[in-house]
Order: sequence, then structure tokens, then C-alpha cells
Amino acid sequence: MGTFMLILGIVLFLSLVIIHELGHFWVAKRNGVKPEEFGVFFPPRLWKKRMKGGWDFSVNLLPLGGFVKLKGEHDSDTAKGSFGAATDRAKAKIMLAGVALNLVTALGLFTVLAWTGMPNIPALINNQFTVKSDTKVIHRSALAGLVEPGSPAAKAGLQRLDDLKTISNGQKTVTIGDTPLSQATKQFAGQTVTVRYNRQGDSKAAKITLLSAATVEASRKTSEPKGYLGIVPFEYSLQRSTWSAPIVAVGLTVQMTKMTLAGLWNAVQGLGGIIAGAVTGNTAARQNAQTEASSQVSGPVGIFMVLKEMGTLGMPFLLFIIAIISLTLAIMNVLPIPALDGGRLYLMLASRLTKAKRLTPDMEEKIVGASFLLLLGLIVLITIVDVRRFF
Repeated sequence: MGTFMLILGIVLFLSLVIIHELGHFWVAKRNGVKPEEFGVFFPPRLWKKRMKGGWDFSVNLLPLGGFVKLKGEHDSDTAKGSFGAATDRAKAKIMLAGVALNLVTALGLFTVLAWTGMPNIPALINNQFTVKSDTKVIHRSALAGLVEPGSPAAKAGLQRLDDLKTISNGQKTVTIGDTPLSQATKQFAGQTVTVRYNRQGDSKAAKITLLSAATVEASRKTSEPKGYLGIVPFEYSLQRSTWSAPIVAVGLTVQMTKMTLAGLWNAVQGLGGIIAGAVTGNTAARQNAQTEASSQVSGPVGIFMVLKEMGTLGMPFLLFIIAIISLTLAIMNVLPIPALDGGRLYLMLASRLTKAKRLTPDMEEKIVGASFLLLLGLIVLITIVDVRRFF
């Protein structure tokens, strides 16, 4: 099941790229601009087929996104059917079409999840938006987010992402999830208990002797405080709404947009710190910056690992992360980065507002090319950070 969910997650992620590029493709055709190529991933090209209508469909090697090549993409082109010959209004619609579809996809997924069961993960989103009067908690659970080495849980064989169910001493049973793990284990301090849990769909049980209250209290005065069980929980719930589902979707989208922009800014600062630390030889500064950057942004490796973990939690979590990625794609593509949709739009608007001459093809290629190389360099750097983080 885990492998199936991972494959499904990858397929859904790729579909976000295709949806984004379909927006450009469809709106370009609607506005009289001729598409020349629809590419999945970035070149070098692996496969190409000429389609009905005179455009090429290609599959390429680098899984960093996709593209739609339009006839006469330079702003100064004037040939019939070229992007440059289109009106400014049409150009803006073409450049923002992918963003619009990614935003609609995110809103649609959030709405469906609000109706059927929206993940609420306090560790990910503090005070997640909801309409309290129309929200019902349909499930609570606690996973093993971190198993401390040498702890009672580790000695009993518990692993990360085990779904903790109950804890019992034979006379009393406490359901974990309904009761926070820290409170549940405190009730059985120093006792030998049976902890029941699920691992990848299989029910399991372990006999565990919890640490005593005296041991736990004494450890809190040290640099390595201990828990009774030795697990840092990953607690979550599923919440369902009815009439307010679309409102929840919009509210959560606004909340996630603010978080994403703040995270991107922190990531830029962190990546700047990594580069500065490498140049100056300041190892401590570089490591601190790496920690900051890796907590805020992920590249292809990080996305793969997130999809892998979310897939093990079930369909609601997989759709939740896909919705967040779709929203992130929309946000990234309205930022003033010349290699992306928003940057090209800002370049066009700047030339119109300043009443300057249209950028020559050579100038436009240099600006976009330099921006793309910088973006590619950042992706490589983020991927290196991801590899160190996960492996």
C-alpha cells in the first residue's frame, strides 16, 4: 500500500505541472497565439511526438517542472500568431493562466478535504483555519514522530510513524489520541504496560516498562530531558465541515499563502547564509543557515520524501500535501523571478509603465537566461541540503 501511495503521489505531483502548463497552452490558443511545444520536465529531450495542430509533445530529462513553447515568445516579436504580437491583456492572461489553474486546484482539493476529512496537524500549521460552529472532529491519532535512542520505546522495537492506539496496565486502558501521549504515559509512570499500535496496517503490541516519575523529573534539569515512553509524538486529527467547506478552503488558502511567503523569505536568508558561510569558512554559520533553509524549502528530493511519508498516512494527507504544493506553485509563479511567469509579466509591465522601448530579444534572453541559471543553481543547492537532511 505504501508503494502504491508513493507512486500515486508522484503521479499527482506531475499532474500539477501538467495542469499549470495546460493553462498557458489553452489560453494561448484561445488568444490566437500558436503553441509550438508542450514539454513535461526540462530538456535534454527524451521523446517527442508531433501532434494534430502542428505542435510537439515532449518528455524531457530534468524533473524540475514543465514548459509551453509559444511562437515568437519575445515581447518584441510581431509576426502573426506570435506571443509578441498579442495584446498586453492577452499576454497577461497567458502568463497567469498556469497560476490560476494551480490556485483553483488547491482550492478544489481543500474544499473536498473539508467535506470529507481535513487533516489538522498542529506541528505543521498552528491554529489551522476552520469554522468552529461547523467543524466536527472525526478522528484523532498520534504517531511516533521521533523515537529516542535507548528509550523504553526504542528497546521495545517501536519505530518512527508507528500509529499509537492504546496503553494499558491490565486494569486501566487509555486511548492515545483522545488523550495526549504525555498525559497518557504519565498515568502509568514506572509501570510495565502494553502499548498497542499499527505499523503499515498491521496491529502490533509491545510490553514496555516506562520510566519512573523521579527519573523523568530529574532528567528535566539536564540538557537531555526524557519522556516516560521516549517518543516525541506527531499528533493530528481529521476534521469535517458541511456548508462551510468552501469558506474553510479559502481561509486555509490565505493562511497557507502567508506561511509560504514567510517561509520563502526565511529560506532565502538561510540559503544566503549557506553561501556566505562557505565563502568565509564560518562552519557554524553555514550549519545554522543550512538548518534554517532545510526547514523552510525543499527540492525534488525533499518533495519525494514528503510524498513518501504523507502517503503512509493515507489519502487525506496525500491530497493535503498535493494541495499545498499546488498553492506553492501558484505563489512561486507570481514572484518577480524573470525565469518564471511572474517575472516575465513584471518585465513587460515595467517596460510599459516606464514607457521604455520593448526589450530586444537579446536583452530578454540575457535577463531570463541569467535568472534561470540562478534558479537552477538554487535548486541544486537545495537538493544538496535535502540529501544531507534526509540521508
